[in-house]
Amino acid sequence: MEPLSEKEVEIIAWLEFNKRYFFTVSEIDRFAKSRKQRYNIVYTLLKKRRIVKLNRRRYFLVPIRAKGGAWSEHPFIIVDEMMDSKDYFIGGWAAAHHWRLTEQVPAQTDVYTTRRQGKAIVLSTRIVFHRTTRERLGHGVVEQVQNHAVRILSKEDSNKWLKLHR
Repeated sequence: MEPLSEKEVEIIAWLEFNKRYFFTVSEIDRFAKSRKQRYNIVYTLLKKRRIVKLNRRRYFLVPIRAKGGAWSEHPFIIVDEMMDSKDYFIGGWAAAHHWRLTEQVPAQTDVYTTRRQGKAIVLSTRIVFHRTTRERLGHGVVEQVQNHAVRILSKEDSNKWLKLHR
């Protein structure tokens, strides 16, 4: 793992002290004198694997206490932060496992959204995005996962999905 500069340690320490593990670039403006310097700070932290890009605006801070730079976060929280807490719900095997309808540990997290599709690997978590309609988004319910509100397919709909996919 590459060593960090004084400025990078200051930024990481400030983010950790304020418990801002999910943050935007505008939150570190106070440490940069210009947009170019801010861009360079973000670029070097990405290169050194101290932060992970979640979407255009949001990043995840890998804490200093992470040994060797390896860290994991609950996949549902990662998805919620990637989607800015709107227009999505988590379904498939991940939702069935959450509701304890199956003991099978999901290999991926299926996310149903109106905004994107495809696959992404974030912090060793495989996330598969499926396109859906606005009406179907109503099937999601808000649940607390590690003191974080996330949208998950309701238990009844997860049970129906599970019966179709067994």
